[in-house]
Amino acid sequence: MPNFNKVILMGHLTRDPELSYTTNQTAICKFGLAVNHKFGEREEVCFVDITAWGKQGEVVQKYCHKGDALLVEGRLTLDRWQDKDGQNRSKLYVTMSAMSFVGKSNRPAAETKPQEEDFIPFGSPEDGEIPF
Repeated sequence: MPNFNKVILMGHLTRDPELSYTTNQTAICKFGLAVNHKFGEREEVCFVDITAWGKQGEVVQKYCHKGDALLVEGRLTLDRWQDKDGQNRSKLYVTMSAMSFVGKSNRPAAETKPQEEDFIPFGSPEDGEIPF
């Protein structure tokens, strides 16, 4: 049976992105995203942890801040481990594969204008693959 694991979320960062590096200097950026769902007069908020690797992580940390709107594409990832008491633990989060700035709040100022190489395409089709 085939499998498909893709998530697309748009929401607001719940905290400033935290950037760290692995021992072989690969960037890892972790941040939270609040995604609202409104039905009738009620509204619920889902808080999702996001992890971005490499250049994407560096771009998120450089240009995004708490409260900024962001569109994220990625896949669900499940981490499993045992805590110090021997209890099994798990955490579900999104591993980001693409992102797009949304709104004006996270647009860089003129002096920190992003370079072309800073942008990660969001679902851009290859030449000749435009569906219309």
